[in-house]
Amino acid sequence: MKLRIDLDFRVGRVVKYFILADLALLAGWGLVDPVFSVFIIGKVEGATLVSVGTAAAIYWFLKSILQLPLANFLDRRTGEKDDFYALILGLFIASLSAFGFAFVRSLWQLYFFQVFHSLGFALYAASWPAIFSRHLDRDRVSFDWALDSTAVGVSAGASGFLGGVIAQNFGFSVVFILGGLFTAVSALVLLAVPDLVLPPPKASEPVIRDHTPTNIGH
Repeated sequence: MKLRIDLDFRVGRVVKYFILADLALLAGWGLVDPVFSVFIIGKVEGATLVSVGTAAAIYWFLKSILQLPLANFLDRRTGEKDDFYALILGLFIASLSAFGFAFVRSLWQLYFFQVFHSLGFALYAASWPAIFSRHLDRDRVSFDWALDSTAVGVSAGASGFLGGVIAQNFGFSVVFILGGLFTAVSALVLLAVPDLVLPPPKASEPVIRDHTPTNIGH
């Protein structure tokens, strides 16, 4: 019995670019996440294992609390313009938080940038799936989601290994800077093709004016 596996990787343009953006985002934070707790213990003054747990709690609690009202707000707005702008804003905030971690030396600085980290990803969680799900390819919904999961999984796995290598050989700051750059690239990928989500304004129809002189009798 022969088992034939025939995979068709053709997807719609919106799906393709959103997967590329997701891939860049997870590549960036894939560099950061595996070494983040080691960074806290080794480089943040006065940090303990409790500090690591506190930083994680700040991120997850704030992200979880913020993304619900953000999603509710976006759902009440018609069209995708607000979703798109929220997504771009979230990616840039997440990028800035990664850059900020490169300068963290104290606990208050760590917690401060974790707040921005959580806000950025709350905006991302409320907006990215909303746009992506509206543009899924007909009859290929499962494949589109699986393709995104596979792409970001491979990306995060490879960058997780590289993050450890880079941190060991070049320092944590390089890891955070690269994480911020990849996150910014994620936003730039979407900004390069805004017409995919935001259709260009329609050209107004020309108005034909009556130029008949008013002083001509009929």
